[in-house]
Amino acid sequence: MTNSEILSRSRFEILPTRGAEELAGYLPIDTKVAVTCSPTMGIESTLQLSDRLMQRGFRVVPHIAARLVAGGEHLEEIVWWLEEHGLREIHVIGGDSSEPVGPYASAFQLLAAMSRLEHGIEEVGIGGYPEGHPLIDDQELDRALMDKQPFASYIVTQLCFDADTILGWISGIRHRGIRLPVYVGLPGVVDRKKLLQVSLKVGVGDSVRFLRKKTGLVGMLLKPGGYSPDELVERLAPYAGDEHYDIAGLHLYTFNQVEGTEQWRQRMLGTKKVSGTGALR
Repeated sequence: MTNSEILSRSRFEILPTRGAEELAGYLPIDTKVAVTCSPTMGIESTLQLSDRLMQRGFRVVPHIAARLVAGGEHLEEIVWWLEEHGLREIHVIGGDSSEPVGPYASAFQLLAAMSRLEHGIEEVGIGGYPEGHPLIDDQELDRALMDKQPFASYIVTQLCFDADTILGWISGIRHRGIRLPVYVGLPGVVDRKKLLQVSLKVGVGDSVRFLRKKTGLVGMLLKPGGYSPDELVERLAPYAGDEHYDIAGLHLYTFNQVEGTEQWRQRMLGTKKVSGTGALR
């Protein structure tokens, strides 16, 4: 697969903060947009932004954080809302809350509960961790991925900067019997200080060390402009057509720096975008 082919299969992740709807306007209509879910903003903020983006013509994938679902009745309300709005795809995560507000401490527990409800959800994404998780050991992550596989349609990997680490992780889960397609999670064109802060928060230490070794930490922080994942895309693209890896596309973590990320993608595709219109020229 070429750079253009894998980039044409990109989805964009957006945070449901103030102004997010306007930022999405930099994307072409019919783009697939994932809307995150966090303890500070809650599931309702995720669903509200999802609704507004759907009305503007985007294909929306709301994140549902298990630890923010208060119980069976709340879950039924969420499923009913998804049904009412015609949403057929969601991404289920455990969530960042230190303590669950209800009985669902993990994505698997929520997925199992959802499987007992009637709903029209056709595709479910789950998370994968090429560099592990700061609070969960690798064996537990492997068990969780295996447990979630029957309920899921694809995997989205956590932020990572090292192609060899990503490819090695995918190969490893294939040998362990995980057959789900993988969307590789890459940072978009993001301010370097912001990228470092997020990387440290989510625990992608090996990736930070990779960048430090490659560009120098001080240089990375002082260099003007944003980080650009050109090299990562070029390294990953040849493997996207390989059945063993089954890379379905890219999941771009924009951290709401949507305009720069989409301009970078269009440059890689060899096209130009009219700012803020969702149209190509």
